Amino acid sequence: MVSTHPVKVQPSGNQYLSPSQDSTNISPNQQLLPLTARVNRDDFLEIGGCDVTKLVQQFGSPLYILDETTLRTACQQYRDTFKKYYKGESQVLYASKAWNCLAVCAIVASEGLGIDVVSGGELYTALEASVSPEKIYLHGNNKSRDELTLAIESGCTIVVDNWYELHTLVELATKDSAIRIMLRLTPGIECHTHEYIRTGHLDSKFGFDPNDLEEVFAFVSKQPALNCVGVHAHIGSQIFERQPHRDLAAVMVQWLRDAAKYNLELTELNVGGGLGIKYTESDDPPSIEEWSKAICEVVQEACAAENLPLPKLLCEPGRSLIATACVTAYTIGSAKTIPDIRTYVTIDGGMSDNPRPITYQSVYRTVVANKMSAPLTETVTVAGKHCESGDILIKNAPLPKTEPGDVLVVMATGAYNYSMASNYNRLPRPAAVLVANGEANLILQRETYQDIIRQDCLPEKLK
Repeated sequence: MVSTHPVKVQPSGNQYLSPSQDSTNISPNQQLLPLTARVNRDDFLEIGGCDVTKLVQQFGSPLYILDETTLRTACQQYRDTFKKYYKGESQVLYASKAWNCLAVCAIVASEGLGIDVVSGGELYTALEASVSPEKIYLHGNNKSRDELTLAIESGCTIVVDNWYELHTLVELATKDSAIRIMLRLTPGIECHTHEYIRTGHLDSKFGFDPNDLEEVFAFVSKQPALNCVGVHAHIGSQIFERQPHRDLAAVMVQWLRDAAKYNLELTELNVGGGLGIKYTESDDPPSIEEWSKAICEVVQEACAAENLPLPKLLCEPGRSLIATACVTAYTIGSAKTIPDIRTYVTIDGGMSDNPRPITYQSVYRTVVANKMSAPLTETVTVAGKHCESGDILIKNAPLPKTEPGDVLVVMATGAYNYSMASNYNRLPRPAAVLVANGEANLILQRETYQDIIRQDCLPEKLK
């Protein structure tokens, strides 16, 4: 862990402009930027009071820029709306696979959120960020014995995914204390998202089959080494529909009722996450408050119908907490025009820092940070620098006339961009800065070539 001092980024000294003040000086994509985004009178984009072009000058590019205000605001919205609409106890967990690092874990924990982790590495990071183990929940469909041991020793809750894991936990248990677990079940609810991110339908690698429900409850009820506190389900990601989550909550309350038959007093119900965000102007997801209100209402209604006490209600948002809080800044390099076909504009990153377009065909929007009000006179394909024809970040992007050295900003890159980043073509992974009130703090150092070969081993006979 590297201790860093904040870098003061000098504002331009000019008054900020908001869209309502001068619509001619704001890109149509402004609504997709973080909450603190402004265009100054030099026509440059500022986030968190920091000039994005100056951030690139100081920290290099590609550069992840995380707006602290936007992240904290989303945390507060989830936390406060669950308290507002749910009459029982609630706990919001951040699904940290979206972006797990020390700084992000520390920020969400400081807002009262817990952490959902899916590996030993994510668990270790959360613990190093001083997150309370009581607020950490470990997921995963194939947790190793080492990961389970770390979870047991730390005292976090283990969300058990399958029979193999149940039996392994019984083997690892000691007489000192029971292992705190939840059971993940597959609810059989379909959502209209990409096939790769639908996890609630029956044909899924995650969770116990609901047909095994009674057998699972019967087994767990006979294991004094296991303290089963609740059930968990997750139906997918980037979901705009509200009804699937309402259906899920109703199904899960039925599971609580069924568990009582086996003298299992389940006190927690975790409905997962999955709320989508606005990546493009046409996306229309529910607000955090609308989603939270619907979940709270249906759980309370279902519990009342079954004459059950209200469980502790948990949810696990990831993308909807952090995606829009971050942008990625690139430096534009070469360009290639193919007459009557397309123009390629190339950036100094691509699929190694954002693999989602090539993996999920994800769509993003972009602006040029140093030409915010320039007319959009070109339609270009933004290409990455990797030796891969499919390394295309954005197709048919409307941009002003660009030149080498311009700073291209891609919006809503806080979720799964750094988390899925790689060293493809042996490119170093980018740095990340946290911005707030005109100050930028380094939260992830840029990798060096030395970092890339750090784990390489050269046998003596090859020297």
